[in-house]
Amino acid sequence: MRNEKNNNAPFLISHSSLNEYLSYLQAVRRVSALTLEAYRNDLGLFVNYCGSHGIDPALANAYQVQSFIADLSFEQAAGSSVNRRLSSIRGFYRWMVRFGKRIDNPCETLKNVKTPISLPSVLWEDEMADFAGLPESHNVLWPARDKALIMTMYSAGLRISELTSLNIQCLTGKMDGARVLGKGSKERMVFFSDETRTAIQDYLPERAVIVSNDALFVSKRGNPLSVSGVRWIITQYAQRSNLEKNVHPHSLRHSFATHLVNAGCDVRIVQEMLGHVSLSTTQRYAHVNIAGLKKVYAKARRNEQ
Repeated sequence: MRNEKNNNAPFLISHSSLNEYLSYLQAVRRVSALTLEAYRNDLGLFVNYCGSHGIDPALANAYQVQSFIADLSFEQAAGSSVNRRLSSIRGFYRWMVRFGKRIDNPCETLKNVKTPISLPSVLWEDEMADFAGLPESHNVLWPARDKALIMTMYSAGLRISELTSLNIQCLTGKMDGARVLGKGSKERMVFFSDETRTAIQDYLPERAVIVSNDALFVSKRGNPLSVSGVRWIITQYAQRSNLEKNVHPHSLRHSFATHLVNAGCDVRIVQEMLGHVSLSTTQRYAHVNIAGLKKVYAKARRNEQ
């Protein structure tokens, strides 16, 4: 970082406070393993910065936190990354104040850096239908599983971590929905389309031949699919599609939400279906709707010329 570093300065804080906070997030807040690792990485960067500048992170003031954020911006870190790290630091100090480890939160007066509205990658209805048909038309991996996987992610708007945590017991008796454990261990019910239910029913007999564990989606060896495994599967079909888009697992969730908003569904209902805590997170799909209309209009204008 651009500030002159004092590498000989004593490191004034043990990692006990940081480790205690991470243990709190895991045991009390019950954050996912991926979220916990993100906190660990973000706070680790801040602790290392403090150590190289002779600052005790437990006693850091607003100016020192702001200097860390300024250095991140100077190094051209993405605004979203800067804000995420600031959020991690805010949470750490909020925990310290709550449990009497310091009397103030130095981040209270610090504001997030401005970032442009980032529109998620979305497949429109016809594109989504084509993508869901790729497993059957290409027969490259496990068609029955892959169609059920794609349709389940899309029709229920699941996060990839929610998909990989699904087991047989999560499904309703009619296989028209499932209980999902989302962020912060919050449970919600999701519902499947008729096509999704049929795809799951077609997949389950094939699955039963090779596996006896409870995981809904498994590899050909019978092991539960991991997050990286699902990403790899989606990538294989994205590469075989004719879509000029960056299709990834979260694109299916984005598409689900956007299609609901386009159909006139109330944003608050979409919020509940997605398991979003903040309504503002869901409202960005209204921007996608507008962007989609502009795209259709521009295409129509080109065709007229």
